[in-house]
Amino acid sequence: MEASAGKLSHNTLMAYGLVIAVVGTYLTYLNVITGIAVFSFFGGIAAVAALWWGSDTIKHLCSYGLGTGVPSAGMIAFGSGALAMIVGTKFGMASPIVTIIIAAILGAVIGYTANNIINMNIPVMIMSLMELCIVGALTMLGFAAMCTGSFQFQDLVVGSMSLSVESAGAAAGGAQTFLVTAVPQYGNSLIGGAALAVIFFLGALALQHPFNACLGPNESQDRTLMLALSCGFLSMIAVAVISIVFLGLLAGTVNVIISLLAWIYCYKSYIELSKRDAYAWLDSKPILEVGGDQ
Repeated sequence: MEASAGKLSHNTLMAYGLVIAVVGTYLTYLNVITGIAVFSFFGGIAAVAALWWGSDTIKHLCSYGLGTGVPSAGMIAFGSGALAMIVGTKFGMASPIVTIIIAAILGAVIGYTANNIINMNIPVMIMSLMELCIVGALTMLGFAAMCTGSFQFQDLVVGSMSLSVESAGAAAGGAQTFLVTAVPQYGNSLIGGAALAVIFFLGALALQHPFNACLGPNESQDRTLMLALSCGFLSMIAVAVISIVFLGLLAGTVNVIISLLAWIYCYKSYIELSKRDAYAWLDSKPILEVGGDQ
């Protein structure tokens, strides 16, 4: 399967995607600094940047003939990425960096197993799966930060606190006393409420679809990457709606507006690029079968 070359090399795309994803995730910490959750949309930007990079990694890997391997590569990316992301969030402010390290190790192990034990023998397998695991982890971390305003474990598993009032008895000759304790609620959190599972599938579909939809004899880098941005922001809209539950109406509305405007722009741009490529193939002829002396 031939994959198109483009103006941006894969390493350049990886550098842009990785830097924007990490910086965007850290920018959500402005919520803590300012005490206002309106900066959560930076987490969505971080996730979309990771998906943008990851769509080119999918193309890079699947150009070796794994046409049906696009979905499986996406599932591996988010399955291992979920593990890396959950463990990585236990490290406080270093969580995004630790998440990347853990995801890279997991990806290397999976890639080595696929290439050297299952004997798939694809030259870029190990590096590509390392990248995809990082992409999956950063996408889930970014969308999680967009939903909750934080990228730290405690904020992902504890939704709110409730007060528990228990009788503590009465002292001799005294009045009845009560013991008031704060009880954490886990069921209405991002992880406890299974919202992370929704993020998993929103990210996985956005990662798998662009190259799957654009592959073929007229696949072009800019059209594939623009579709990746469109899919990423489409998933971001859904995550923005979910964020209203965790962050409130103001921050959630900001998330919805930004993601919606970005999706409209990218989708319109993708349609224009599709028209351009379709026009270029209007006079195309059937591909001749080469045989005999040809």
